[in-house]
Amino acid sequence: MHFIRGNKKIKRYQKIIFSLLIVAIFLVVPALFWANDTNASTAQISPQSFTKLSEKASSAVVNIRTVKTIESQPGQAFQYFFQGPQGNQQQLREFFEKFFGNLPQQQFQQRSLGSGFIIDTEGYIVTNYHVIKNADQVKVKLKSGKEYSAEIIGSDPPTDLALLKIDSDKKLPELELGNSDKMAIGQWVLAIGNPFGLEHTVTSGIISAKGRVIGAGPYDDFIQTDASINPGNSGGPLLNMKGEVIGINTAILAAGEGIGFAVPSSMAKDIVAQLKESGEVTRGWLGVGIQSLDKDLKAYYDVDHGVLVTRVFKGDPADKAGLKPNDIIISVNGKKVDSARELSNKISNLSVGEKAKIKVYRDGDTKTLTVEIAKRDEAALHGKGAKEDKESANMGIAIANITPQLAEKLNINQDAGVIVVDVKAGSKADKAGIQKNDIITEIKHKSVSSVADCQKIIKNVEEGDKVQFLIKRPRRGLVVVTLTK
Repeated sequence: MHFIRGNKKIKRYQKIIFSLLIVAIFLVVPALFWANDTNASTAQISPQSFTKLSEKASSAVVNIRTVKTIESQPGQAFQYFFQGPQGNQQQLREFFEKFFGNLPQQQFQQRSLGSGFIIDTEGYIVTNYHVIKNADQVKVKLKSGKEYSAEIIGSDPPTDLALLKIDSDKKLPELELGNSDKMAIGQWVLAIGNPFGLEHTVTSGIISAKGRVIGAGPYDDFIQTDASINPGNSGGPLLNMKGEVIGINTAILAAGEGIGFAVPSSMAKDIVAQLKESGEVTRGWLGVGIQSLDKDLKAYYDVDHGVLVTRVFKGDPADKAGLKPNDIIISVNGKKVDSARELSNKISNLSVGEKAKIKVYRDGDTKTLTVEIAKRDEAALHGKGAKEDKESANMGIAIANITPQLAEKLNINQDAGVIVVDVKAGSKADKAGIQKNDIITEIKHKSVSSVADCQKIIKNVEEGDKVQFLIKRPRRGLVVVTLTK
């Protein structure tokens, strides 16, 4: 009996020890596994140092200094008197112009700073268009301290990109354009540039979002990052952990500290290649006004995706191919589209003369139309190349007919009137309050639809007589402006 009892105790102890071992296995082993996994994950998502990456990449990042000549208008030195919140600003302006209006025009030099990076050992440099816009001189300074005069090879204002070239007697360090499409939200990125003129500053962060539309242009598709980007960083590279450029730092959100935007490399790659080859960017043009479909419109047209055609410009590719207003474009060359921005990007990337298959939904049926893509006229898009008329110029405004490209950009009808493309500072038009991008719809109660209409009406107005303009102003509506000829 004593033996049996002892044996039972031993077995009980054995069971207790075995149970404790089992508990230990379930508690300790997963904890060790979790710790190891955590260390691996931490090592993967939280680099211990950016030193090697920044040292390797910084040599190809440059400081860009520009000088542009600005011509001041008579009396411009006194403009701050007219911008105060109190008093009669018009009377003050007239008072100073009475005594100082005959001052000669003066020139002064405006300087700016930016960043860029070398993409070719032969000295090709990518930067932002706004960094070198209207520059008379462009100077590039390498990390080594050596300076060069740079040639502007070409620029693309719609995407805010530009390509420069410096001549060096030896091969230069370069950075490679990576694939931004493969980058995911939350991945680490490094920004290198010259914020506030502080040369070669390195900041780190993550990709906060992709495909951001910030109203910068028709091809908005920005990478958003929390890596510190400040004035002077413009044109600098946004790098992945392999040292590849996946974005070109371009903009910051003024109201939101720590939020920056970069042009994705997947967009920049083709643009840079075109600038290098020909000095300009050629984009496809369809010739339609378009609108994204919201939930209600999709339900109304009984479609689950697509883009609504709001108008078709006469004589343009879409018109020739048979597209009609209220068609729903559902795919381009077999690839579906679900937003106006997506459709614009797809068309712009097509070659001029290419025959594209446009699938549309119309009156309950689908049709596939073949459209021969034309060249998008960027000059017409910005109102450039407009025929200047003397009568309007004397009042201080330059006006142009509304092209299909401008109508698309401003979301207006092509026959809405004429557009003001420039206002001379201090002119009669400027004093009266006419602004750039105003749409003149009537002059002296007479409708205008072309520059010729305006010329005819204004020509018959006597010197010193008042002229009333009915203007449609973006984001405000109709306004009446009166000025004296």
